[in-house]
Amino acid sequence: MRGRREFEEALRRGSGFGPRRGHGGRGHGRGRGGGWQQADLPEAGDAPAWIAGRLPDGWFAGLPDIEVDRDEILVVGTIPPPDVAEGATDAERAAQESGRISRFREDTREERIRIALETEHRYGRKVSWGARCGATEELFTTFSAPVMTRLRQAERQVLDTLVDSGVARSRSDALAWCVRLVGRNADDWLADLRQAMSEVERLRAAGPDAPAPPPDAI
Repeated sequence: MRGRREFEEALRRGSGFGPRRGHGGRGHGRGRGGGWQQADLPEAGDAPAWIAGRLPDGWFAGLPDIEVDRDEILVVGTIPPPDVAEGATDAERAAQESGRISRFREDTREERIRIALETEHRYGRKVSWGARCGATEELFTTFSAPVMTRLRQAERQVLDTLVDSGVARSRSDALAWCVRLVGRNADDWLADLRQAMSEVERLRAAGPDAPAPPPDAI
């Protein structure tokens, strides 16, 4: 009885019991929704087109590759390769290409910062940059997003094995290593999965109020 009276008294004072916003409870502020659906993020379906139009003429040879996810927009464009001396080795060629990328990075730094700020304001995602020259590709800035997860013992032992063997420095590094390995070995499956997700988004956007197809199309 005493415990019940203390509990009721605490409720009347409004203190101490149950999760509170900002202290482990869910709250109702901006945050990540469940799964891959991010209701609080701006729509970024037109981001590649908008960025391609915003980029200055002459930066890249052709349209850049633009990858968008819920955290980051990665822009990688191709720049013209330098003239290479006849008989140059592969190492010399790679060094010249890397030097050309470094020059592009410095020459475009201020404008890239302006474009990134505009893009982040419009789409709510960090912007990263890279350049490709010949056979050399370098990323200037990339965004690392923390990802929280719960693992069972057998799964933790996989990470610990990678750490103990020196493959990874920590459990988080080992988890990132596993993700990269899956990405390299499951490209086709991941591409099919992303295509299926795009179709779900298209159907959701159409909604039940979309006009019905003509009878002869059924």
